[in-house]
Amino acid sequence: MTATPVETPTPAEDLAPHDLPDAARILILHAADVDARTAARLYAHGTGAERRAVLRALPHLALFTGPDAVPLVEDALRTNDTRLVAAAVGPYAARHLPPHSWRQAVLKCLFTGVPLGAVAQWERRARGDGELARMLTDYARERTAAGRPVPGDLDRVLALARDLTREES
Repeated sequence: MTATPVETPTPAEDLAPHDLPDAARILILHAADVDARTAARLYAHGTGAERRAVLRALPHLALFTGPDAVPLVEDALRTNDTRLVAAAVGPYAARHLPPHSWRQAVLKCLFTGVPLGAVAQWERRARGDGELARMLTDYARERTAAGRPVPGDLDRVLALARDLTREES
């Protein structure tokens, strides 16, 4: 029997639906208000589901108001587990990933088939980003030259990246 997806416990949580075990793990981490060392240990030694929970809980843990957990996000982005990649590009990454790392994360999502909707605040970060536009254009050209399809989400993010009326954050 499969668990039914549940609504996220707080408004800041990413929009991807969670199954019941995922939601429980996130709530436990939030309630325990784990410290940085514990979060890093849970991530390093956890199962894929436990690692996803750590990544999804980051915006809710008081100690991670700054970029201290960026190494965890970057580690997840180096994997080929698309569920881990999707968890890595949530609200914490939107606030704390440096521009180059964020661009690489968007490209990774497009390459691996992670939906653009998993990338928190992609519209804000992509708008007017000329370097992202260049990277996406190069990627689309490579795919086309190889006779491979270009991901459907690419046009959406490329249009915003080319938008010169960049919104200031």
